[in-house]
Amino acid sequence: MAQRAKTENVWFITGAARGIGLSLARQALAQGDRVAATSRTLASLDRAFGGDNPKLLKLEVDLTAETSVQTAIEKTITVYGRIDRVVNNAGYGQQGTVEALTDAELRRNFEVNVFAPLHVLRYALPHLRQQRSGHIFNVASIVGFQGGYAGWGSYVSSKFALAGLTESLAAEVAELGINATVVYPGPVRTGFLSKDSLVVAQHSIADYTEAQASLELHLNGLDGKQAGDPEKVAILILQAAAASAPPLHLFAGKIANELAGQKMQAVGKDLELWRDASEATDFSN
Repeated sequence: MAQRAKTENVWFITGAARGIGLSLARQALAQGDRVAATSRTLASLDRAFGGDNPKLLKLEVDLTAETSVQTAIEKTITVYGRIDRVVNNAGYGQQGTVEALTDAELRRNFEVNVFAPLHVLRYALPHLRQQRSGHIFNVASIVGFQGGYAGWGSYVSSKFALAGLTESLAAEVAELGINATVVYPGPVRTGFLSKDSLVVAQHSIADYTEAQASLELHLNGLDGKQAGDPEKVAILILQAAAASAPPLHLFAGKIANELAGQKMQAVGKDLELWRDASEATDFSN
């Protein structure tokens, strides 16, 4: 088993061959940490990271297969002795209206965006619990906090699920010395919106013009022009990991902050307008 200096952390990062995951893995390595990086293929990791590095463990993992995830976690423990930082970063966008999406399209999106992170947590948490330390980062999206986007119901709901999961998880693991953070990036300049990454529903319904306009905007107007810098998002995550009192909710980017503020104002308005009617539903004692 490899020996590890006390100041080093071991990161387990999913979706590490590109985007935020790749930026985070590179920066963690640059600061002297060890990284177990997962992707669907070793070839993609080789392209991303180049040759061998004793502080980098490349893992080909099918995140939707529980046994594949279990093997990856166990190999990380065997090689590095522990895991300190778990980053559930892998995921993909599914576009399509709620009416048009098939059951298979919805379930596949949730398999990758929700159930895959749960596989990782199921096998990483026993080690973190035994250590009485660790930090879990679940990378959602600002649409997992403010979800009013026509044609994105599947992706939005999967990210809301991941955010809610993180809140509950944080309450569970606090007594064990483990932190949990949900990351809400705004639009980040990665390959997320490329035609090779974004999945569009096989069926569309012409009446939903807002959903179609949103799809065209994202594919033709926003791809490659997003405001967020994945390198700076990675720095933000590293800062949160090093904080003595890390946040549960971590918003990344000016757009994310603005949209979060709008959502909180809208909820506050509804809360106040309907407060009397709402409280009238309680039993009168």
